[in-house]
Amino acid sequence: MADTWRKNTEKLANEIRVKSLKMTSKAKASHIGSCLSVADIFATIYSGTAKISPETVDAPARDRVLVSKGHVAAAYYAVLESTGFIDLDELDSYCQDGAMLGGHVSSKVNGVELSTGSLGHGLPYGVGLALGLRVSFPGTRVFVVMSDGELDEGTTWESALIANHHKLDNLVVVVDRNNLQSLDTTENTLALEPLADKWRAFGWNVVECDGHDVEKLRDSMNKTGPLIVLATTIKGRGVSFMNNSVAWHYRSPSEEELTDALIELGVKS
Repeated sequence: MADTWRKNTEKLANEIRVKSLKMTSKAKASHIGSCLSVADIFATIYSGTAKISPETVDAPARDRVLVSKGHVAAAYYAVLESTGFIDLDELDSYCQDGAMLGGHVSSKVNGVELSTGSLGHGLPYGVGLALGLRVSFPGTRVFVVMSDGELDEGTTWESALIANHHKLDNLVVVVDRNNLQSLDTTENTLALEPLADKWRAFGWNVVECDGHDVEKLRDSMNKTGPLIVLATTIKGRGVSFMNNSVAWHYRSPSEEELTDALIELGVKS
């Protein structure tokens, strides 16, 4: 049973990567490197770790998933399509004029809880949700997916203090720790390390894991909160010529690059 779950989740992660590549190439949009690094995190959350489905999308007691790193919209829309929240033909409209699927996550899309893009807002919102849901619907959890670059934001650390103060055991934060932001490494931009020790000092339960191992991700996300999972990832994961390159924070794949990338992911046409 566990082996089946792992294989299905890894398959979902691969689908997210394939669809993200196609969407960003067609739209000539940015952020494919980040979409590839976060794919396993999304796949794990939407493979049963979070209590959410198309059938329960409006249920008051559903788990909430907040994608604070809103620039990975292509990957998020891809997992929502693969798990039945939106239709496949909607992906073709990504970043087109007048389309609902914008380049940053939009709450107009079915299954999306919060519009994001300006970094640093997902965690404050998640803290408020977790505080309210703990009273109204005990057992309901709030998942917040963040970039490591947005840990530079002051709102992150204010929220960390509040979550610890209120002992929000239903709050799960997952950081896509790919060590790159915008034009350089996170450490050259504004050093974060020792990152785990900082979160522990703020009173959080800290788990560090391989962000591309779906079983380790699932086990890490199921620990007691306020919980932060520092998921070590590779920007551009799955496509060798995109690995650890800041260029793919802004570049979109050409038709030839798309073909090469899809071949690496096992798609022949």
